[in-house]
Amino acid sequence: MIYDIRLSMRYHYGSPAMGGRHVLRLLPYNIAGVQQVERAQLVIEPAPHTRSDSVDFYGNVTTSLVLTNAHDAIDFTMTARVQRTRPEDLFDTTPSLAGIAAQVAGWRDLSRASPHHYLMPSPRVIRDADVAAWARDVVAGAPTVFDAANRLNCALHDLMRYDPDATTVETSLSEAFAARHGVCQDFSHIMIAALRDLGVPAGYVSGLLRTSPPPGQPRLEGADAMHAWVAVWCGRELGWVQFDPTNAVRAGTDHILIATGRDYSDVAPVKGVLRSSGAQTAAQAVDVVPLD
Repeated sequence: MIYDIRLSMRYHYGSPAMGGRHVLRLLPYNIAGVQQVERAQLVIEPAPHTRSDSVDFYGNVTTSLVLTNAHDAIDFTMTARVQRTRPEDLFDTTPSLAGIAAQVAGWRDLSRASPHHYLMPSPRVIRDADVAAWARDVVAGAPTVFDAANRLNCALHDLMRYDPDATTVETSLSEAFAARHGVCQDFSHIMIAALRDLGVPAGYVSGLLRTSPPPGQPRLEGADAMHAWVAVWCGRELGWVQFDPTNAVRAGTDHILIATGRDYSDVAPVKGVLRSSGAQTAAQAVDVVPLD
C-alpha cells in the first residue's frame, strides 16, 4: 500500500516565546521488508536559527533545532510518500515463555534491534504488581511467546476502554490500568510492562494510523491519527513482531512507523525547552491518503 502523508502540528503560546530548543521525531524511515520511504520532508515555521538532522541510537530520524527570535506560535509540517508492506502470515515457531530467556541470553549483538535493550524497566515502563498478576493469568497455558503476546493484545483491548479524555501524556501505566481506560500510549505501555515481567522483550512504536470513514461517507481531512503500538521480540526465528493492543490486531498496512524505542520517552514527537509564560495550546491533524 502506498500513501501520501501529511502531519501538521501547531503550538500556540499565550505570550511570545523568546527562544527555544526542540528535538523532533516526525519523519518516517526505511525499514527493510516493512516500509519504504519514497520522499519525506519536514517544514518548520518560523524557520529555526539552526537545524540538524541525524539518526538516533534506535534508528529514528531526529531533527534538532534552535529558535532565537520571539514567536507566539510554531508549526511543524511533515509530508511524505511511503509504501507499507503487508505483513506475512506467520508460522509460529517461537519458543515457550520458559525458553525465551535462553534465546535472549544467547543474543550477542547490542545494536539497536537487540532484545537486551527492551527487557528491563525504562523511564515510562516500570514494574506494576497488578499488571504482572493480570498478565500471568492471561497467558496461563500459552504454548509459545507469540501466542502469549497475542493473548495479551486481545485481552488488553477487552479490559481497557479507549477514552481520549481519560489520561494525559504524563499519566503512568499504573494509573491507566487501575482506571481501565486510556489512549494508545497507555495501552502500549501496559502491554510492554506485562511482557517484560514475563521475560519477553518489548518496545514502543510511534507512528500514524490510517482510518476508514463509515460506509458511504466521504473521508474527512485531518481525520487520521498519530498512534502507538508494541513491538515484541518473539525469538531468534521470528524476531520482532508488532501488535496493536488498542485495536486488538497485528500492526499491518494501516500502520506507518515513525519511531521506535523502549517507551514514549524515547520517541516523543516533540520535546524541548523554551522561554515563555502563560498558557500553551496544541493542535494536530493527520492525513494518510492511499494511492493504490
